[in-house]
Amino acid sequence: MSEHLLEVEGLKQYFKVSKKFTVKAVDGVSFYIDEGETYGLVGESGSGKSTIGRSIIRLYEPTAGRITFEGTDLSGKLGKKELCHLRTRMQMIFQDPMACLNPRKKVSDIIGQGLDIHHLYSNREERQEKIYRIMEKMGLDREHANRYPHQFSGGQRQRIGIARALVMEPKLVIADEPISALDVSIQAQVVNLMKDLQKELGAAYLFIAHDLSMVKYISSRIGVLHLGHLVEAGTTQDIFDCPLHPYTKSLLSAIPHANPKVEKRRVALNYDYKTSGIDYTTGTYHSVSSTHTVLATDEEFARWMALAGQN
Repeated sequence: MSEHLLEVEGLKQYFKVSKKFTVKAVDGVSFYIDEGETYGLVGESGSGKSTIGRSIIRLYEPTAGRITFEGTDLSGKLGKKELCHLRTRMQMIFQDPMACLNPRKKVSDIIGQGLDIHHLYSNREERQEKIYRIMEKMGLDREHANRYPHQFSGGQRQRIGIARALVMEPKLVIADEPISALDVSIQAQVVNLMKDLQKELGAAYLFIAHDLSMVKYISSRIGVLHLGHLVEAGTTQDIFDCPLHPYTKSLLSAIPHANPKVEKRRVALNYDYKTSGIDYTTGTYHSVSSTHTVLATDEEFARWMALAGQN
């Protein structure tokens, strides 16, 4: 049995475009998530964040690597038992709240879809009560149950998507940029709601985002992804207080400050992989501390540690 809730080892996800060209969307990523914690996965668009989430929940079949969830190996071809375990214990919240909701179905049927598929109720009254209970937790009225998705705002639609995932009472929720399509004023409400429900239900989150400020707020540990490689990983404090990789530093330097005096002095660092001289495929993981690792060659690691010591 694995001691972690989710363990990902050497995950590779390649997409063959033509006979001569293959896109290496994810290339040898490893990390773990413990029960009840939030692991933030950050990086720019196209870095492979969403692909990792979809590979874990098996919307894509991984090219290589090992995925272990609650001690069950989810790599390779899944049997009916493993697939049922995966679908009931792991859920996903998608980025676009409108595209992931069936416009022809009422909200009660959208939220109760997982319950119907896996027969997780003994009668219709119990089914309806489960749907009403999660709707109320998400700040939606019972009267909304018979409405259709187009009758809701973007924030409300995202709440419906979250309710659909959490009504299954999963142990792991993969949140694929769940707030990026929402107004800034609504983002904080949705994230606070997710945090409150996490405490209540004890679920773990894989929180995928490119907004570092929000990831800092919700995550206990963070993995920084670039071009399909996990270039740095550590606790939230490790990443924000002692970043080592140049790409991590460039991401952090792009965060605006609320204080105008500090903002005026802020210098955004530019990182270009092609001209940096860094080759992710030749690097190995080096331990900065017991919780902090970085992808680098021995020479790069020594140089970056020396720079960190000077600062």
